[in-house]
This record gives sequence, structure tokens and C-alpha cells, in this order.
Amino acid sequence: MEYKFLKKEVMISSDIGKEIIKKELPLIPKLPGVYRMLNSKNEILYIGKAKNLPNRLKSYVSEKNHIIRTERMLSQTQKIEITTTSNESEALLLEANLIKKYRPKFNILLRDDKSFPFIFIGNKDQWPQIKKHRGKKNKEGFFFGPFASAGSANWTIKMIQKIFQLRVCDDTVFKNRNRPCILFQIKRCSGPCVGNIKENEYKKTVSDAIEFVSGKSRKIQKNLSIQMEKASEDLDFEKASILRDKIKSLNIIQSSQRINEANLVEADVIAAYKESGKTCVQVFFYRSKQNWGNQAFFPKHDPDENLNNIINSFVAQFYENKSVPKNIILSEEITERSLLEKTLSQKEKKEINISVAKKGSKLKVINLAIKNAKDSLNRKLYESQNNKGLFEELSKKFNLETNVNLIEVYDNSHIQGSNSVGALITFGEEGFVKKRYRKFNIKIQKNEQDDYGMIKEVLNRRFKRALQEKDNYLTFPDLVLIDGGKGQYSVARETMNELGLHDVPVIAMAKGKFRNSGNETFFYKGKEFKFEKNDPTLFFLQRIRDEAHRFAISAHRAKRKKAISKSLLDQIQGIGSMRKRALLNHFGSARAVESASLDEIKSVNGVEEKVAKKIYNFFHE
Repeated sequence: MEYKFLKKEVMISSDIGKEIIKKELPLIPKLPGVYRMLNSKNEILYIGKAKNLPNRLKSYVSEKNHIIRTERMLSQTQKIEITTTSNESEALLLEANLIKKYRPKFNILLRDDKSFPFIFIGNKDQWPQIKKHRGKKNKEGFFFGPFASAGSANWTIKMIQKIFQLRVCDDTVFKNRNRPCILFQIKRCSGPCVGNIKENEYKKTVSDAIEFVSGKSRKIQKNLSIQMEKASEDLDFEKASILRDKIKSLNIIQSSQRINEANLVEADVIAAYKESGKTCVQVFFYRSKQNWGNQAFFPKHDPDENLNNIINSFVAQFYENKSVPKNIILSEEITERSLLEKTLSQKEKKEINISVAKKGSKLKVINLAIKNAKDSLNRKLYESQNNKGLFEELSKKFNLETNVNLIEVYDNSHIQGSNSVGALITFGEEGFVKKRYRKFNIKIQKNEQDDYGMIKEVLNRRFKRALQEKDNYLTFPDLVLIDGGKGQYSVARETMNELGLHDVPVIAMAKGKFRNSGNETFFYKGKEFKFEKNDPTLFFLQRIRDEAHRFAISAHRAKRKKAISKSLLDQIQGIGSMRKRALLNHFGSARAVESASLDEIKSVNGVEEKVAKKIYNFFHE
């Protein structure tokens, strides 16, 4: 149940929040739940949970010496909202969910906007496929992971291909092949698409692959060794050679795994290191007695926040939308360990154990994670300091009136006005901010062949949405950089002024007469700027311009590829969107439809014989 408490008169002291709490305490039920502090603009400042809401809120009133962060929060609080829950565990889950959704400025925030990849092997198909998987586990089969990165998952799949030769192609491709692909030629696939391997033999290799990924690599290696010896005795040296190569690949995988001294079967190792008011949290993933990589996280928090609270908040937010292993090993003791164990156990419907490594082999694993956290944080701090210096130098060179901490770079890509795309990339103190990248498909037809029109449309769409504050859209940058010359600068500046954004500086960056790198001209406030070819500021601007160009081209190519795949079917009159979708889903591409036989086209759901003949004749008459 939700409750909202409004402040009627405005106060301008640090006691604002305390006064509001005092007034509303008698109305707040003595139940577990979540509370939200809001400012005068209805922006959420802080989200907290409590076993007993009134008791927790009383602490804000009774305690005299709050930390600076809490004092600042209370001074801005104009409203309190609470949501009651059935128990404290529900409150913990709700708190983590709301923090990730609203990202209040006074909370410890986990910057985690992605899911981790898994390896999936189907168990329902006649010829099971192995592939990388993200998202919900809504398929029948075996999931192995999480892997720390797509790279580590891809590498593992590659090695499994070498050893077990399972197919990786999509079903639509698999069903329509009449000859084996290059993977068969290089011995990465056994060629089930053309019957090169018997079904029972393929199923056996699938079972072996599942056992291998489940941590039974020694057993698999032993079986391969026995098979190799038998092949040698039978003078089947070709088979013996293939088996030998498989054993070699198996040894590579085993040796590549970092030492698992603690013999961890299923565990996440979480360690944190704090320096200069910043923290890095390292998570190591151990599954099936193997280390499947590690990932660094840099949660946002107040510089004075203690490590215990940081790790506590990290664990709650990290597992809010992720599967939880049986064991979680921490570098620091946390205050809510028992509550987190109980909550995560209820969430996963299995017993979860959270422990702190204090001695022995587990402590060695934790120390390794702490070392990685320290190294990652030092690199981050070094990069941030370098970027800060570049921002300061940039401000000096152009005599900017505002401090620069966030730059947005815009570029367009098209071919003779077709498949036109606008691209936005962002660079901050910590480097490129990928979650702020955006692409804009040009919607106004007359703009598709007009660079000026494209810039105007893209800037309007990007900033109008931000001004309307829709869906917590991107915050404003400190500088807008346009890939273009004097004309592009004028259009961009005019557009920003029309939107009322006079204070956001705009700079245009044009290549030289012969488009030579190092000969760029910059336009800002009616002036032209040029730099020496070895100027660090120039190198920096070139780097972020090139990244925008790369992103724009990749977006354009993806759009063009999609258009090409659809255009062939679009030319067939009388074929509606439903049938086009069915054909593309079945065959994978329009080119595959073109090469399909009449019987294959007829086998598609929703395509009658008359329609199938029409499609076939279109490509073959």
C-alpha cells in the first residue's frame, strides 16, 4: 500500500526533511516497507527500506550528527512516499528494484545495464545447436554461465566446436542447406545438415559437450585418450590424429582456466577496493569448478561512504535481475548478510550461503579479486584524470564559459540519400559512455539527401525529448560537437537556440581540403580554430569524431542490410506483411527464399500453393 505526504510550506534550512518526518510519523503504519524522499520537483532523492518504517524514519529526526550526504538530502526533501510490504525481504527486493529504476542521487548506485551471456545447448531438437544466449531462459535445454563477457563465452564455444564439432548455425540456415559450410571443411562442425554424421553419434557428442561444460573435462579427456589409442592400434591414423587434436584443444581450455584453489563448484566471489572516494567491485564467476571470467563494476556513491554499505547495496542491486549461485563469497562483512541470504534464498527457491573469506584457500581467491579491483580502479582513476585534463585544455583552447565533463558528438551517414541515419555518441570523464549512444533513422523524407536538414532533425528529436523529460531521457551535455563545416555549425547553433538551449556550446569540426587528418578546422562563435598536428587536444577531438563516424556507418550498414533483405519480397505484389514475416522467419533472408524450391516455399505456414507458385515464379521466370 502506498502513502504520500506533502509539505505545504517551504522551508530553507537543513531541518526541512526532519520537520516533514515529525508531522507524518503518526500516520505511518508500523510495518516493513520502502520509503522515498522527494524534492519540490517530485524527483526522488533517496530510496530506503525498513523492517519498521516509523522506527527507521525516527532516526532521521533523533540523530543529531548526520553525515553530510544525509544532511544535504534532508535539506532538499519536500515530500515522503512510503510503500508497505508483507515482510522485510519483500522490502529489500522492492528497494533494489526502485533504486535501479529511478537512480536517486543520494543512493549508492550500481552502474549495471547489461545481462551476462550464457552458453545454451538445446535438448529438444533432433540436431541440437550450441550458441550464446542472453536474456530470459525461456527455451528448453541446458544453460551454462554466466560468463563475464561475450568474448569469454565466444571463446569457449569456439573451443567446444573444435573438440565436439557441434553446429552453431540457426535453424533456418540448417534446414535449408544442401551442402556443408566452411565450418565442416575446417573440422569445426560434423556436418549434420547434410547427414554426414548419424543422429545417435551426434547426440553422443552433445552429451559429451554437456558433461565437459558441467566440469567433467577429465572424464572426457580420458575417454578421448582411450579412443585415440584404439584408433592407433587399428592403424586408423587419420582418426587418431583428429582425436589427438581434440585432446590438445581440451588441454588449452583447462590450462586457460585460472587456478581454482578453493575448489569452488558454484560461487560468485565479490571483492571491493576503495581509493580517493571511488570504489571498484570485482565479481569472479565460478561454475562447474571453472572460472568463467570476472567483471569490474564502479558503483556511484558519496566519497565518504564506507565499504560495508557499498558492498551491501551492490549485492542487493546486482542480484535483483540475475540468477544467484549457491555461494557468494565477500571480501568484507556486511550488516545485512542474514537478510540478504534469506531474501535471495526465497527468490531462487534454494539455499543461498553468503560468507566472508577470512583464511585458507578462499582468502587467496578473495585476495586475487581485491588485487584485480585495485588494478582496475587505478586504471580508471588514471583515465579519468587524463580525460579531465583534456576537458580543461579543450575549454581553454575554445575559451568556453562552462566546465566540460560530458561531450555529445553527432554524425550522419547515407549513400546518395538512401538509408539515412544520424548518430550520437557520448564521451565523459570515464571515457566513452556506450549506454548514451543513440541512432536516429531520418523520418522526414526531404532531409534524407540534405545534411543540414538531417542535423536539424536529429538535434530536434534528441533535445525536445529531453526538454519534455520523457522517460528520464538523457541529461544535457556540456558541449555538442558536430562533424561538419561552417554551414553545419550555423544550422546546429540555430536549432539549439530555437530550443532555448543558448547556453549549450556547439563546435563544428571540418576536415581539410583534401580530408587529411591533422588539417581539421573548427568553427565556434563565428571564429575559426586550427591546431598543430601534434596537439593532444586535436588528437582527442579526432578520436571522439572517429568513434561517432564508426557508429554512424555501422548503423547505416545495418539499416541498408535490412532494407536489402526485405526489398526483394517487397517487389512481389499481393504478398502481405504476415507472409513476408513468415518467409523471412523460415528461410532467414530474401536471398534464401530466392534459392528455395517450390515445395520448400509451400511448406511455410500460411503460404498456400497458389501464393507459393507466385513467389517461385517471381524469382525464376
